[in-house]
Amino acid sequence: MTNQNTSAFTLDPVAGTSLVTAAQRARESARDDALFHDPLAAALAGPAGTARLDAFGDVPAIPVRTRFFDDAIGGAVGDGGPRQLVIVAAGMDTRAYRLRLPADVTLYELDRPELLAHKERLLGGVAPTCHRTAVGADLAAAGWEEALADAGFRADLPTCWLVEGLTQYLEEPDVHTLLDRISALSAPGSRLLADFVAGAMLAAPETRPVLDLMATWGSPWRYGTDDPTTLLAERGWRAEVRTFAGVGEALGRPMPGGDEMSGWLVEGVR
Repeated sequence: MTNQNTSAFTLDPVAGTSLVTAAQRARESARDDALFHDPLAAALAGPAGTARLDAFGDVPAIPVRTRFFDDAIGGAVGDGGPRQLVIVAAGMDTRAYRLRLPADVTLYELDRPELLAHKERLLGGVAPTCHRTAVGADLAAAGWEEALADAGFRADLPTCWLVEGLTQYLEEPDVHTLLDRISALSAPGSRLLADFVAGAMLAAPETRPVLDLMATWGSPWRYGTDDPTTLLAERGWRAEVRTFAGVGEALGRPMPGGDEMSGWLVEGVR
């Protein structure tokens, strides 16, 4: 594995936020009470990700979110669950390398080709612990469904989808379109794991400094919702919704802002 991060500054601003996420995972992994261990995170974050995290400050939601989805994925693809796992906008995700998924599960990492290639250069040949398939495609353009199918994905079989740390960067119509496209590919028995920023958070004066900083980095937060249950129900998903604050408290990581400001962690079943 190499530590070089020479192409980090060629990433688009939203993709660049994946470096901050990796830096926070690396910082979490060094704690005595770590919620998970990600030995690859520091190399993926590189100096650019670490510097951005230092400027931003710790993001307690990231370790909580990571642990929640780690557990949810394990539950979803357990005995009798979907054998396809699609990580949408995978970025610097390392679950193919650190979660010991069942041998018959195929994990598809869906993201722009240049970002996936960048990650593979940084990992320097580290082998995944499961069957991993990288699918290079632009989620904002037509054709990513075809790219998934070409890689072996089957829409007639149940799928576990993970949409993590993405929707806040999209305009509302684009969030709806993404969920529509995912739903159209989801056979009965599929699972949808997603997180959403609370709409109240985007409007709160106390979060303005953070939102302004994200905007200066070229990755402003555009979307939030206070009703993820309806958002998914309209597309045929039965959702179980938790707040970041509630999950954080259960994990021993209290979060500021309370339930109404913390955002949502969602598990949907089709």
